[in-house]
Amino acid sequence: MELAQHRVMENGVGEEMDGETSARVPLRERRVYPAHPSGLVRKRAYIFDCMGNFYHKDWDLADLFLKEEKESGVGEGRGNEFSWYHVELPKGNQKLSQSAQDLIGVFCPPLKLQDILSLVSNGPFCAHVDGALVFRVNSPGPPSSDFTFRIAARVTEHSVITVSLGRVPRLGFSRVGESLLSEIPSVESFSPLRGQQQERTVIKEHVLEFLLTMNHSEEADNPVPRSVSNLVVHIIDTHVDQIQDLVTKLEMELDSVELDLDKGGYALKKQMLDDRRFPKLHINLQRLLQVIAHGEQVYLRVKEKCSSKRWFASDDLNSLEELIGRLRRLKENVGFIVNRVTAIQAGLDSWQSEQINRKLYYLSFLSIIFLPLSIITGVFGMNVGGVPWTGQNAPELKDGFRNVILLCVAMLFLVLLCFIFPALYTRIAASWRNKRAMGRSWSLNRKSLLRRSLRIGEQERGGYLRI
Repeated sequence: MELAQHRVMENGVGEEMDGETSARVPLRERRVYPAHPSGLVRKRAYIFDCMGNFYHKDWDLADLFLKEEKESGVGEGRGNEFSWYHVELPKGNQKLSQSAQDLIGVFCPPLKLQDILSLVSNGPFCAHVDGALVFRVNSPGPPSSDFTFRIAARVTEHSVITVSLGRVPRLGFSRVGESLLSEIPSVESFSPLRGQQQERTVIKEHVLEFLLTMNHSEEADNPVPRSVSNLVVHIIDTHVDQIQDLVTKLEMELDSVELDLDKGGYALKKQMLDDRRFPKLHINLQRLLQVIAHGEQVYLRVKEKCSSKRWFASDDLNSLEELIGRLRRLKENVGFIVNRVTAIQAGLDSWQSEQINRKLYYLSFLSIIFLPLSIITGVFGMNVGGVPWTGQNAPELKDGFRNVILLCVAMLFLVLLCFIFPALYTRIAASWRNKRAMGRSWSLNRKSLLRRSLRIGEQERGGYLRI
């Protein structure tokens, strides 16, 4: 409470000073600060007293930057307070330029366009921008996808600005006592002893399933950071937890899918093949692997750059190293999931091939039955003379059927030669090539022999030998 009153007094003094000096400031230097962001952007601000306490505050980012500039010019420190400003971009099908416009409406002023672009652009990034450490892990892809992760931060000695795509679990802070995990639970039942269960919290089945997919606590159980380095580690930790939650959810879904496939079911397998579920999941897993690789690369550079900061604690550097190790283990787990998805897809493909082969077997069985019938109908349906059992005994037409049968036998013999004895053609072609090659080599040897005999004759006549 003392910290909150102190902040109110500072804001009051600041307003009085602004009122006194408003006449001295030229009109071109007066700026209008936007009151609300555009679109569905959510924003929140915290202030920490480095004693394990935090308070919600107004969005006074412009005033904070002005105070930092004044204190840096005077050379005095800001004390032990530090602030955190967080913005949640809507997780919808919007373009990257729209996200940049939303951030401009929230952060400008005091941030510059260079700061906005470094926070909202795609790809991994870690560098110093305008005196602040900026890092981001923004994966390309549709913003509405569950496999698209975007987290960016701008860190100074007394303030942290973060931008995320959608809500990140356990990123914020809430008061102690509001956590569901700290309650004594009970399951829904129709027991007549209701008086003994009045003080317990009834947990629904779907809530319990959701909590089982979480690998972390709730916001009320978060330890309040006591320094900027603690806050940076907390932000990176929540990002890793978000990825791990998705990996755990994928593992549970794959377990249920494998159980369903073991039980069988033509309709389920046919639907999975028609929806192309596992090829799409394979693409999303490759995107998730890219996010993890980018995070490992960026957080390693953050650790290297923060090691030279005097306000970044050594314990927090060790925590960053542990988070990087968690990302490496997550990469291995995602690799195992990719192998499982590939195995399931291979099983579905083999099942589909088996179904196709079974249908082809039925078709071939039908063709075996109807092939003799088609031959008989074709033979006795020919429009020629001399067909047996038809009464066509005219002398001029009696050889027509015999000639057609001979022609069919000759064509059948030719087809059998082409398909049953392909080695005959290969041997004939190979013997012809060998004969031609031998004739060519004989002509070359003959020419070389004639040339050699001419050279020997020139030597005997006293000529010179050409070297």
